[in-house]
Amino acid sequence: MIYGYIRVSSDRQTVENQRFEINNFCGKHGLKIDGWIEETISGTKNYDKRELGKLLKRVQKGDLIICAELSRLGRNLFMIMEILNICMTKECRVWTIKDSYRLGEDIQSKVLAFAFGLSAEIERNLISQRTKEALARKKAEGVVLGRPVGRKSAPEKHKLHSRQGLIRELAALGQSRNKIAQICKVHRNTLARFVREYMPELDKRAIS
Repeated sequence: MIYGYIRVSSDRQTVENQRFEINNFCGKHGLKIDGWIEETISGTKNYDKRELGKLLKRVQKGDLIICAELSRLGRNLFMIMEILNICMTKECRVWTIKDSYRLGEDIQSKVLAFAFGLSAEIERNLISQRTKEALARKKAEGVVLGRPVGRKSAPEKHKLHSRQGLIRELAALGQSRNKIAQICKVHRNTLARFVREYMPELDKRAIS
């Protein structure tokens, strides 16, 4: 299968220019597009949240993805490398027109695949290491990590805030905690925590 991948980042841009480039390229090389994937979405959006991600899941050995340029795949090098590494692992080829890039089955592509995979792993390790170092530094400086003890989130942001009246009415009717949680469509423990923090007068009456 040969796929033509087109991505624009806004509605103001047109897919026709990229479609023309791909069709023109295929005409010169005797190729025919079997399926088009078009999407209007930012290249900074992770590929698995795009139509590209669906394509990468279904491509098979020997398939070919053609796009206008590498930047259509993603807006940062790390993401592009990860995408190309997936294609190499699945033995799917990727060709770009403006960059004249060819990811295939030759030895150069295999070397690149190794480099892509290694670079991605190194980048993940570096990010993890930087995070650990930053946390260790803050801890050494006496910064208390996590939510300060005793600090509560604003009650109006809680999903049960608007249902306090209903909870009181159901409690007055002798409804059990399980039943009240079921009516409010929350877990029993969520209701218990909310009552304990924001409705202590009910908590003292111990809704069972």
